[in-house]
Amino acid sequence: MYHEQSMEDVISESLSARRFTRLLLGTFAVLALVLAGVGIYGVVSYTVTQSTHEIGVRMALGADRQAVLGAVLKGAMSMAGAGIALGAATAFAVTRVMKELLFGVSATDPVTFAAVAVLLATVTLLASYIPARRATKVDPIVALRCE
Repeated sequence: MYHEQSMEDVISESLSARRFTRLLLGTFAVLALVLAGVGIYGVVSYTVTQSTHEIGVRMALGADRQAVLGAVLKGAMSMAGAGIALGAATAFAVTRVMKELLFGVSATDPVTFAAVAVLLATVTLLASYIPARRATKVDPIVALRCE
């Protein structure tokens, strides 16, 4: 017999447990990002639907499509900015708990925090673009006739 070890030592030195943890966390992170994108799309789409009358009035008074698009995107990005700031503050506060799960990066790595913030802002922009484009196609006559 060569290189004898107890089973506890073999398990503790195993890379498969770390690899499984990384795979599991990565999968949940991607799933959370997709769910966040779908949720943002749903909220912005609902908001655009609820404010169809207001958008119609704005367009009837002379607002161009770019102004409507900008207003919808600005509203979505302001909510996302508040959420990103709150999430970053919470993540920074919970770093002590996560230290054991991080590999090759410090718990308060500013590049990681910035990359995640940019990624979430990009997902918000992409998820809110479709409802914003739909808002630009509101016919003022039809929107005003509904009420």
